Amino acid sequence: MERPTIGACGLYLHVPFCTTKCGYCDFYSVPCAGRATGELVERLLAELAGRLAETPLTVATIFLGGGTPTVLPAEELARLLEPLARVARSGACREFTVEANPATLDDEKAGLLASAGVDRLSLGAQSFHASELAVLERIHAPEDIAPAVRTARRAGIGRINLDLIFGIPGQTLASWTASLDRAMELEPGHLALYDLTYEPGTGLTRRRDLGQITPCDEELEADMYLAAIDRVAAAGYEQYEISNFAQPHQRCRHNLIYWNHEPYIGVGPSAAGYVEGVRYRNVPDVERYMDMIDAQGTAVVETERLEGLRLAGEMAMLQLRLAEGIDAAHFRRCTGLDAHQVFAAAIARYESLGLLTGTDTHIALTRRGRLLADTIITDFMAELDEALEQCAERHRSEPGAQATG
Repeated sequence: MERPTIGACGLYLHVPFCTTKCGYCDFYSVPCAGRATGELVERLLAELAGRLAETPLTVATIFLGGGTPTVLPAEELARLLEPLARVARSGACREFTVEANPATLDDEKAGLLASAGVDRLSLGAQSFHASELAVLERIHAPEDIAPAVRTARRAGIGRINLDLIFGIPGQTLASWTASLDRAMELEPGHLALYDLTYEPGTGLTRRRDLGQITPCDEELEADMYLAAIDRVAAAGYEQYEISNFAQPHQRCRHNLIYWNHEPYIGVGPSAAGYVEGVRYRNVPDVERYMDMIDAQGTAVVETERLEGLRLAGEMAMLQLRLAEGIDAAHFRRCTGLDAHQVFAAAIARYESLGLLTGTDTHIALTRRGRLLADTIITDFMAELDEALEQCAERHRSEPGAQATG
């Protein structure tokens, strides 16, 4: 498993603007129509400068996401890219990714990205069927996807990721595999294949609850996932995470920082960071974000120090998503704990069911286990919660524990 250099971190910058809000999306984003986007760009640049000045870490990866960064007018996108380009050219940076909607990428913007050092583009294709895109409330059409890939390559951006979604209401196994095949015909180096989830508060969830759409059958979703694993493997893609598949040397280095619980800086409304054992989150509101940056230079509204069993839980939750699973040595280095001991009961339970494999070096989900990843990870976390409660109970029972208020 590739890891960032010691003393390095990832940098995530969140641009919350979209043309419209997709019905399934629970990331913080707002329509850009009628907004002075340049005002937010000013504050993003201010926060970015402050974060870079205060961190003792070097930036190994950059991810400009959202929202849809490429909805920004070209001149504002260029201003935002300028300091990121300096970081990208510093010598330590090994990957610079930008997210885009296929309908928002043209030659001018692709050229700006390439000239700033962007070497990886993540396109939210989602489906190659107009009816499925309509259910998701995407603004692009299937015929926009291939031209966007060609535009990126023409500009010199060689590494392409395509996002696809399965489990869309009305989707069939045949339409899903057809989307997969059309995606692979474009020869992207990376595919991210996500199971549609109904997040609280989203338009898609409201439509489901009102009976306006019918979710896919769970067995059909499982068939779609397993078919995808086999189909992309036959085309030379390696599954390295539950939803992510890559050609050789095409893994997303930035996301690996998250999954391995390495440090990262977050900039922008709702962005999160994790530096020196402390996780922070910015306010998820454009106006409040700008006011806070103006007033105090930071928009942080939540902080939490992760250590002990809580850190162990975070690491297990993230690393179980990886094909290699929990790296026992890395887990011990980060937490000081033995993963095999901390999760002994859950490991034994799921090994006996053929859903997990445990060796001296790794604890990983099997092919069947990946179908039940959420359930298994929840069980791991429940075991941890029980251990935390036992620790708290022992503390409460110690002499003098209640002596002071």
